[in-house]
Amino acid sequence: MTDETPSTYGTQRKAAARNRVAIIEAAHELFADNPLVPLSEVAKRAGVGAGTLYRHFPTREDLILAAYQHDIERLTVAADEVLTRHSSAKAAFVEWFETLSAYIRIKHGLGDALHSAAAQEMINASWGPAIAAVTKLVDACVAEGTIAPGHDPADIIMLMSFLWRVPNNDDGVTQGRRLIAAVFSGLKESPQPFVAQA
Repeated sequence: MTDETPSTYGTQRKAAARNRVAIIEAAHELFADNPLVPLSEVAKRAGVGAGTLYRHFPTREDLILAAYQHDIERLTVAADEVLTRHSSAKAAFVEWFETLSAYIRIKHGLGDALHSAAAQEMINASWGPAIAAVTKLVDACVAEGTIAPGHDPADIIMLMSFLWRVPNNDDGVTQGRRLIAAVFSGLKESPQPFVAQA
């Protein structure tokens, strides 16, 4: 026999789900500042005990992967929200890619955890939703005339990858905005096959 009623069990499950989300959100914030932050600090920020954290995430790698997956999922569904919030599709496009670049900078600081087979499988699985999100942003920019029709969203992701290579400071932001302007100058023209000059 057990003292747990269905309602008690449901309450416990809801609390566990809340704790998991709180831990992941705390990990996202703290990893952004310091990828080597102790997990005890993550637990403290989340408002849970160390035991609760380790029940959800037995290893540091488990937590890193969960935080990364959470960030990517949140970003890939954010295209509609960003487009709704901005009157300019171009501004929404820029915000979305700058947010993506911030996530990728965090990823680069997390070391070997994101080079495992499980991590690569997760990253590969995120490619399709990322392409779908960029397609929405590109279509909106085409509709407002800031991008010419015919550009491949996968090509545009490759073009925008400079954003996670510029320095993570004010100079990097300024340089990134200059490069974004250059990208949009090119995207205003319809894509053409490259022909080398003799």
